[in-house]
Parts: sequence; structure tokens; C-alpha cells
Amino acid sequence: MSETFHIVPEERHNALVEAAYRHRGYTADEAADAARFCAFASAHGVRTHNAIKALHLDELFGSGAGGCAPGAEIEVVEGRFAACEVWDSKKKLGQSVAYAAIERCIELADRYGVGQVSVDNAFHYLWGGGYVLEAARRGYIAYTNCTSSLAEVVPFTGKFPTLGTNPHSWGFPTAGAVGFPIVIDWATSVVAMGRVQQLKREGGQLPPDAAVDENGEMTTDPNRAKYLVPFGAHKGYGMALVNEIVAAFIGGSLPTLRSRPIPEGEKNTSSFYFQVIHPDAVSGGAFAGSRDQAENVRAVIEDIKGHGNEDIFLPGQDFAAAAEKTAEAGGLLFSAAEIAEFNQLAAEIGAEPWDPAGLQEI
Repeated sequence: MSETFHIVPEERHNALVEAAYRHRGYTADEAADAARFCAFASAHGVRTHNAIKALHLDELFGSGAGGCAPGAEIEVVEGRFAACEVWDSKKKLGQSVAYAAIERCIELADRYGVGQVSVDNAFHYLWGGGYVLEAARRGYIAYTNCTSSLAEVVPFTGKFPTLGTNPHSWGFPTAGAVGFPIVIDWATSVVAMGRVQQLKREGGQLPPDAAVDENGEMTTDPNRAKYLVPFGAHKGYGMALVNEIVAAFIGGSLPTLRSRPIPEGEKNTSSFYFQVIHPDAVSGGAFAGSRDQAENVRAVIEDIKGHGNEDIFLPGQDFAAAAEKTAEAGGLLFSAAEIAEFNQLAAEIGAEPWDPAGLQEI
């Protein structure tokens, strides 16, 4: 049986989310960035990183706990590489920093073929796939990774959580080939903690071997889940480790200190890494069959999908399908449980709640 969703006009969603961020001291621009990003995630079916998750993170680790500084100004650290920048974000809102970073990478890629921005002293930017998806829509190859707000993943063969969920996100400009950008985006744990929270709200169960309880025992009960497990055993662990090591080169400190009280002289912030590549910068030009680059990309994907594989799933296909469903509905889609959480938020800031009876359903 399919779930029923309420349709909330995007402008109404954004007004509430902006008001919530302004209530917490964020600037108008930061609040607008936050609302825009949360709407984008919801429009693409990313329920684990919608406004509920964003504001919950902010309450626990952000403006509510000193881990994020509303109104902070980014400092660009002086460097010697023209296509590379390093930023000290001063704990500015993660979505605002990430939007600015991906735009700067695009500017650098237009000039040098590739651009990268590394960010120190950051607060979580939520769904990394959203930033690379936007770049891919505009014709660029894009990549980002970050270290998460908390170390809540147990390393392969380990017992204590010393890694973040540490997502990786790639976006490719393949709309001409398949109708949408291919976006490969995942946490390096079996599930993200946002998924645990969603299943807790919705009364669902976790997949096997995805989480452990406080005693280190595997559990499928989201109410008992305390820590997460890497996907693919040593493979997911290795990918999570990549983020921690990249962050260490940038300036990130000990992962077990993130969003927790810290000893004198230590840091507890996250780190971001962004890279954008102009497709022309990687073109060898000698494509088989006299194809150009775009035709070659299409031919490669068609070959992968051929030979009886015509119905396979392509990463990003789910985001595209959700965006199409959102557009057809004429608004963002939320479950009854999500509407209840939004109304709790509205009550906290003195805003008008959403009356489920007055919202269309799908």
C-alpha cells in the first residue's frame, strides 16, 4: 500500500523554514539558503535531509550548541594555486558555505578546467548530492565529500564509533544521454542517521546489519539503534576513512571530538571538499566511431544498459522521478508525521501551522 502525502506549496514551506532560521539568529540570506536547499532536497525525494533534519541538526549541534555561528563571514585563506582555494568558514551555516563553494568551483573550472575549494571550520551542509546535482545540470562534472557532525560509525572490525557517516557525492552532466544527471550519492554507513530518525517517525524497521545498540549488538529497531555500521564491510570503511584523511589535510581534528566538548587547543568542526571539472578539460578528443564527447557518453551508457540490462537503475534516476512527481503535484510532498513535526516547529516560533485538512493529498 502506497503512502499518502500532503502537498505543501514551496513558498509556504520556505516561509516557515526561513522564519525558523531567522528565529535562531540567522541572517535573511542564510535563512533563504537554508529554505532553498531544504525545498530542493524535498523536491527530489530526499526525506532524510529535509528541513526537519536540518533544523534538528542545528538545534543539537549548530546554533543551539555553538557549533554554527549565524552571520559568520567566510575567510579565503591566501594560497599559491590559482585553481584551488581554501576557506575558513568560521562555522557559518553549512548550506550557505556549500552554495558559495560550488559556485566558486564552477568559476574556477570555467577558467582553469578544474576548480577546487577546501573548507575548514565548517558546519554540516546536509545532502551533498544536491550541490553536485545542481552543477551537473549546468554541464559540469562535480564531486564533494565532508566529515559528518558526529563520529557515530564503528570502523570495520572495531567496537567504538570513531568515524562519521562521511558521504561522497558525484554528479555527471548526462541529461542529454539519459534525460537526467547521473548522481552517485551515499553515506558510507549502511544507512544515514537521518534514515534511522525517519524510520523512528514512521514506525519502520532498519535493514539487517545496519546499526548496533549501546552494547554493540546488531539491531533493526530504530529506537534501539545507537551507532551505525559501514556498508560493504572494509570497502565502506575505506571510503569513510578517505573523508577523515582529506579533512586531516585540510585542518580537521580528531573525529571523536566533533560536536562534542573539546580539550584546550583542539577543534570539533567538520571539513568540506568540493571539486568541479569542465568536461572539455578531460576530453582526449579521439573518440571511437567519429563520435563527439556527448555522443560517446551516450554510447557508453547505452552499452551498459544494453545486452538485457535495459531496465537497470541508474543513480540519480530516483531523484529525477521524485522531482517529476513533485512538479506534477504542484508542491512539496510530506507525510502526516512530517506535517506534525512542521507544526510543532511552527508552534515553537509562533508561526501559523499547516492544517492537514486544507492541504491536497496524493
